[in-house]
Amino acid sequence: MNLTNKVALIVGGARMGEAVGMALAARGADVGLSYRKSKEAAEVAADAVRAAGRRAMTIRCDVTDEVPVIEAVMQQVADTLGRLDVLVMMASRYESVPLSELTTTAVERQMGVDMRGTFVCASAAVPHMRVVGGGRIITFGDWTAASGRPRYKGYAGYYIAKAGVKAVTEALALELADENILINSIAAGPIMPPDEMSPETRARVETVTPVGRWGGAEAIAQAVVTLAETDFMTGETIRVDGGRHLS
Repeated sequence: MNLTNKVALIVGGARMGEAVGMALAARGADVGLSYRKSKEAAEVAADAVRAAGRRAMTIRCDVTDEVPVIEAVMQQVADTLGRLDVLVMMASRYESVPLSELTTTAVERQMGVDMRGTFVCASAAVPHMRVVGGGRIITFGDWTAASGRPRYKGYAGYYIAKAGVKAVTEALALELADENILINSIAAGPIMPPDEMSPETRARVETVTPVGRWGGAEAIAQAVVTLAETDFMTGETIRVDGGRHLS
């Protein structure tokens, strides 16, 4: 897909929305950015897109809302920017819960953001992509789920939800391929360390990552552009993890 004058919506890009938005804008796309709490980060990213000469908008979106609310978000983006061609589904929940404390409610909350949120947002975007003759949907999994086995205790809910994202991606890709709506997933690894992570833990992650460093938001932005521009790949999960799955 040639991204010139196309419209992309980034859902939940609090930490990486600016890098992804700028990368899409550099390829000629106008960009919508949604947020749940991080309005300021979304506005900063939108300003960067505008500074690059493309249109931008921000809109609040909680991916756990009811389906009509999510559909209204997609409609507003299409109305404001004129169309919707690309959905970048970055909203996610990341928390450690020991198995002894992992309740059904906690698992459902995790799946509600990652798996259900991905399905609902993708489903709401599809009608707008049909109008323009096709589209691209990019979901976000995790390198552990993409490898088919958990690697860390305390993240059972997260792993289950991310494995579900992979399943949603593959199922929808098969259903929608003949409509030129291609759906792929990015399985991120060590991209940006959490603010609360200690220097010792950051260094340890670098040690076990074959490329020897964290990837940074730009690594994700490059992958997003690749998947937005593809005209043949669908149902695939790409691990952007610096080779972490090999160690």
